[in-house]
Amino acid sequence: MTMYFNPSQISLVNGTFDQAEKLAVTYFCLSHEEMKAHRYEVKTLEHLEDHEIVDRAFAHLCKYDCQKGKDKLQFFRICLQDSRILDAVERANSFIKLIPLMLYIATHELVHVVRFSRGEGDFDAPLEEKMKEEERVHYITRNILKPVADPDLKLVIDCFRNQYDIGDIFN
Repeated sequence: MTMYFNPSQISLVNGTFDQAEKLAVTYFCLSHEEMKAHRYEVKTLEHLEDHEIVDRAFAHLCKYDCQKGKDKLQFFRICLQDSRILDAVERANSFIKLIPLMLYIATHELVHVVRFSRGEGDFDAPLEEKMKEEERVHYITRNILKPVADPDLKLVIDCFRNQYDIGDIFN
């Protein structure tokens, strides 16, 4: 069954991305203008193209190129898989809450965006290298979130530390 975020949940999602962006700016020592240079957008399941929908991930990162005059620009789309996220929260029976899970997902995806934009990770790397990149990004995500972690967020961090996978896929 396909589940979509309701308006209240979308508001929570937007808030977690705002918070995650502030945390990423601080961690990577970026100005807000520098962060804006790392072009990305966030879309929920309702607004995704067919190729952006996957059933084995909380979020799917896509890279797109566009031409603006003579310049070739790159941007990323963070494709949230509402059904998978909501199902994880529902199955956890209030053990895992939506806001801390979304904060982890948002922070994780923004770490990818920054690393790929800076050339610190290779979006088009072979699978083995992508697996190593995932480990690096999980490590960085945990370090970013540790200072702000309340008990609910610590629980999410522990789940990901114990090899629970965010299911990232790059296209």
